[in-house]
Amino acid sequence: MRTPAERLAALGCAGLVAVTLTGCGSVTDAVKGGDGKAITMGTTQLTGVLDPAAAYDSASWMLLRNTFQSLLAFPAASSAPSPDAAQSCEFSGADAMQYHCTLRPGLKFSNGHPLTAQDVVFSVERTRKINDPNGPGSLLSSIKTVEAKGDNEVLFHLGAPDATLPAKLAGPAGAIVDHQAYPADKLVANDKLVGSGPYRFDSVEMVKAGKGDGQRLGKVVLVTNDKYSGEAKPRNSKFTVRYFDQPADLKTALDKGEVDLTDNSLEPNTAAQMHSDQQSGASDVQVVEGDSNDTRSLVFNTKDSVGGNVAVRQAAAQLLDRKALARDVFARTVQPLYALVPAGVNGHTTAYFDRYGDQDTAKAKKILTDAKVQLPVKLNLTWSRSRAGNAEPETLKKQLEVGGLFQVTVQQEPDWDAYKKGWSEGKYQAYIIGWFADYPDPDNYIAPLIVQGGAYHHGWDDPRISGKLVPDGLKQADRSAAAAGYAQIQQIVAENAPLIPLYQNKAFFAARSYITGVESTVDTTGVFRFWDIGRSN
Repeated sequence: MRTPAERLAALGCAGLVAVTLTGCGSVTDAVKGGDGKAITMGTTQLTGVLDPAAAYDSASWMLLRNTFQSLLAFPAASSAPSPDAAQSCEFSGADAMQYHCTLRPGLKFSNGHPLTAQDVVFSVERTRKINDPNGPGSLLSSIKTVEAKGDNEVLFHLGAPDATLPAKLAGPAGAIVDHQAYPADKLVANDKLVGSGPYRFDSVEMVKAGKGDGQRLGKVVLVTNDKYSGEAKPRNSKFTVRYFDQPADLKTALDKGEVDLTDNSLEPNTAAQMHSDQQSGASDVQVVEGDSNDTRSLVFNTKDSVGGNVAVRQAAAQLLDRKALARDVFARTVQPLYALVPAGVNGHTTAYFDRYGDQDTAKAKKILTDAKVQLPVKLNLTWSRSRAGNAEPETLKKQLEVGGLFQVTVQQEPDWDAYKKGWSEGKYQAYIIGWFADYPDPDNYIAPLIVQGGAYHHGWDDPRISGKLVPDGLKQADRSAAAAGYAQIQQIVAENAPLIPLYQNKAFFAARSYITGVESTVDTTGVFRFWDIGRSN
């Protein structure tokens, strides 16, 4: 999944093929929530659209995961989705071509309407019909048809094997909407949303977005949903999210007590300093460090005469020093990444380190001279936005220019829409982009980024990957059994280097001393569980 700035499974708890309620806990009573305590969180993740049929960025999904139910959801620190609105789900047969779910009894939307299998079918068909160009419809593309069997059973018929369907349905792409409250062919306004999650929308304030005529969220107020039936037990009664343009403004609001906590939006050196201050006793602001599933890469346009030379890409991979980048630019708020699949996700490898090791100028020079590449290689490196500002591209420039092998020109395209258009039209030789996964499965770090040029339009494809290894991986309902195939893919990618993984973000959430529960919701699932956050005063 892409952030608003960077547009963006293993099966349930009782087994790898069947997802059942057994061992996952029981349905809770309707939640009253939090003993009247209210929480305010600040973020710089900006977005403007919240309808699940069109929302496809980390900021909107953070809200939707707390206000809508899907058939399945990701428990804390787990890459295996468990039942949510469903009581059980399972693939029928061994080819991952049919998927059957039975709903929990007695589910209701926040408006009191019953939630039935008809609503699940309507929600899937609605997202596919609207097919918003910036929406999550592509995640449901493997579904051929979906049918309701009575009020409590849903059967998905797939056009091709897709063992990742449970993980896709566990996110907001699978959010269930009320067929009595939503039109089938158009979006609803942000202040008209109705879901069945642990919270409901109380108010949504919009503000002007930048220089154009568009609007973005300014403040969203959620309150506990007394119609909710599920596993979450909110430790607060109201959760407000405030949106800030700049990390510095967010830090000021935290210092003044205008917000109780932040998400992973602070500037990296600020977060690192706050973490150090906490450990030394110089500050009572707590900083919780946790895992994150978002990654960042240097991408080559392989249709370009420079980026299209595999020797140039391999030499670049030999020259980059990820450890120095993490240490000197990001104050260790990121960790070096040596493969497409990040640490903490099934299928993670170190394919680039295995092939290239640490930075080695002599090896890079040999790669280029053996291929008779004229030195220095002149390369344009384009970027748009970075948590570290221009320090990130300038550091990459210096690393590539070690030994005089490259001559790099750095250029910034500050307008994100223009940046997307630029890389999609092949205007750049090399460019820096981040990736937020839709779900914690190795396929979501590979297929969207590699097959047929991927979302970054790098132009590279390998039929061994797109024609066999990826389709074979999608047949494996036991996702751990698919790891060997994904490891092979990452080896092939490392050899050809159409993109070079740079680092995996760590998550640093800052909170006032009275805030509790942050540490329980920072993990590689990418789900921030508002219901886990409480306060001691």
